[in-house]
Amino acid sequence: MYNRINKLFQGKGKNILSVYFTAGYPKLNDTKTIIQELVKNGVDLIEIGMPFSDPVADGPVIQHSSLVALQNGMSIRELFRQLEDIRQSVDIPLILMGYINPVLQYGVDQFCQKCREIGIDGLIIPDLPLSVYEEEYKSIFEANNLHNIFLITPQTSDERLRTIDEASSGFIYMVSSNSTTGAKTGISELQKNYFERINAFGLKNPRLIGFGISNNETFRNACQYAQGAIIGSAFVNALEVDSPLDEKISHFIESIAKDI
Repeated sequence: MYNRINKLFQGKGKNILSVYFTAGYPKLNDTKTIIQELVKNGVDLIEIGMPFSDPVADGPVIQHSSLVALQNGMSIRELFRQLEDIRQSVDIPLILMGYINPVLQYGVDQFCQKCREIGIDGLIIPDLPLSVYEEEYKSIFEANNLHNIFLITPQTSDERLRTIDEASSGFIYMVSSNSTTGAKTGISELQKNYFERINAFGLKNPRLIGFGISNNETFRNACQYAQGAIIGSAFVNALEVDSPLDEKISHFIESIAKDI
């Protein structure tokens, strides 16, 4: 499979900035505007969070945004409605991120077909086991030109790392630490050892580092060990600032990407 994700990594091999936000937050109809403003400010890839009532892998910031988005009326059907014509104004890779339960309720076949129609390039579903994906859903994803992005952590064994690298076709999401999502400060010695271990592996897939990337310093540090990094909680926090959406997005992205 080849799509916008592959094109991005082939065309820009370093300092890739991916930003996550929760669809329907802060307001139900902010989703499309946020995507367009992120593109306008030079973001390379966008992860659109599908809110879920029990987001166990997420920290308090994203959990809160999910709750608010659901209260606002966000659902997978509403998200698809909002994104129907997104490809008329946006040409960077778009990924949907969330939990498997709402996808199963929607129907995996129908969900993937709708993603293809809209122009979604990949999915990140942390609680979808690799074996289940390969046995039941891989053919559906491939038929709809959707990359399934797998996560690795400091505890991922060498054997599983090879398996994930073999099963991947877009990029690998390197979780920086064994914790829920959320902004951290700096990169620890343990994390550096983990990043260096993965680099030494010679994986065929590019990597983005996520969890704890929150400012220019952590973004720059992460980019030394991978092709780029993902910012989530810090951006969701920034959306709470009491100022116009375009202003707070441009200010935030400028603060992250300066001197890069």
